Amino acid sequence: MPQRILITPKAAEIIAVLKKRYACDLMFHQSGGCCDGSAPMCFEKGEFKLGSQDVLIGEIEGCEFFMTQDQFEYWKHTELTLDVVEGRGSSFSLEIPLGLRFLIRSRVFSYEEYLQLPPIRIGKDPAW
Repeated sequence: MPQRILITPKAAEIIAVLKKRYACDLMFHQSGGCCDGSAPMCFEKGEFKLGSQDVLIGEIEGCEFFMTQDQFEYWKHTELTLDVVEGRGSSFSLEIPLGLRFLIRSRVFSYEEYLQLPPIRIGKDPAW
C-alpha cells in the first residue's frame, strides 16, 4: 500500500540522533511558508501546537508528520520523502544546531496508488 510520507536512511539516522540528544518523542510539521518557505520542521512532541486544520499525513520513525489542510490540498497527490542535507535552515527545527536541515522530495502518485491511500485525519484529536 502506498504511503504519503517516506524517509531516507540518512534522515532516519538524524532522527535517531535527535531522539537520543533530546530524550523525547519527536514530531514533524510541514511549514506552509513565511520565513522558511515550505520546509519540514522537527519539534519535541507537543512543542508545536496543532491547529484545527492540521492534517496527520503519516508517521516516520515513530514521529507523526502533519501539515495544514490547505497545504495538503496541494500535496495530496504526492508521495513525500523526508531527507536531510548539509546546510543551515533559518528555522527552529531541532536539526539546525547539527548544521543540517530536513527537506522534502516528492513524486506524484499514479492514479492507482492514489486510490489506495488511507484516509487522513483533520483537526485536533484528543489522541494526538
